[in-house]
Amino acid sequence: MNEQAVDYSKTVLLPKTSFPMRAELPKREPLLLEFWEKNCIYKKTLEVRKEKPRFILHDGPPYANGHIHMGHVLNKVLKDISVKSQAMSGHFAPYVPGWDCHGLPIEQELLKKLKIAKRHVQDVPAFRAQAREFARGFIDIQRSEFKRLAVLGDWENPYITMSPEYEGTVIAAFLELLKKGYIYRGKKTVYWCVSCETALADAEVEYKDKTSSSIYARLAVENPPQSLSQGRPLFLAVWTTTPWTLPANRAAAVKTDENYRLIKTADGLILAADKLADKFISEAKLECSKEGVVSGEELLKLQYHHPLSGQTCPVISADFVDMETGTGIVHIAPGHGEDDYHAGLANKLEIFCPVDERGRFTAEAGEFAGKTV
Repeated sequence: MNEQAVDYSKTVLLPKTSFPMRAELPKREPLLLEFWEKNCIYKKTLEVRKEKPRFILHDGPPYANGHIHMGHVLNKVLKDISVKSQAMSGHFAPYVPGWDCHGLPIEQELLKKLKIAKRHVQDVPAFRAQAREFARGFIDIQRSEFKRLAVLGDWENPYITMSPEYEGTVIAAFLELLKKGYIYRGKKTVYWCVSCETALADAEVEYKDKTSSSIYARLAVENPPQSLSQGRPLFLAVWTTTPWTLPANRAAAVKTDENYRLIKTADGLILAADKLADKFISEAKLECSKEGVVSGEELLKLQYHHPLSGQTCPVISADFVDMETGTGIVHIAPGHGEDDYHAGLANKLEIFCPVDERGRFTAEAGEFAGKTV
């Protein structure tokens, strides 16, 4: 008996579809994106929902300084999902992309391209013009790359921080603040890169473990009160891990609710926090004895002679003085460090920074002029 072959595929009920058996995404995705753009899908999505409740996503702009990377992809795709989901939920959800066209990241990439260091830039206006063109080129490149990620938005009308309209708005806002008296000229501490010779944002600063040399410094009190010195020379002991900031010293800070020990040595009395005195004596290898203790409050009357500048400097109170390390007396350089800066403002101290943009002492640092910090 001959058995006739049976085609069992005819017996399986499958849904009919026009989808191809192979996805071929590398070929089909560009066609899909082209269809979206050609048919103005983004604009039509906004048009049908223009009377609906609004959902606005304010997009922090990327720097226009190179091709996109996985950080850009994660950022833009997650935002695109948020905007599209709000649109599909019935909201009017426009998305206006933008680019940050100023700052160190763009300059750094341009300097790499030009194979020069920033200090070798002679014609600053010409360099800025080059930076503008450099950024403009990467706006077009990144726009194309973001579109390839299927991110929908008003790509033809982005906000660009170097556009005259954007800069004009910033200047107008600045003028309004100026008229209301919020703008003044002053000094403040900033993160500074001595190799790049530019200020750094918090996000641009990376830290690494570093071992620093620390020193104890002895500061001679001027006209010490008889009740403390009994006619002998009186000194403040300070400790610092940044000895290069000593030329900028303008005060010494104590904690008013702590006790300070009078340490008797062969050439006078030294003041240090009672809780830290034993460690200080051991590390400084002092031959001494304990003369007594005084409160930090009493020390606020004192002034001392700065051994480098010759100035008379005050003893002040500061909350950040701790009893963990050092001597409990902190040398204050308002031109170096945020805590010191605020202490300087509170006590009307000079905000003094005798260091130039390349990290070298200026003539104001006296004998250290020209040396690098």
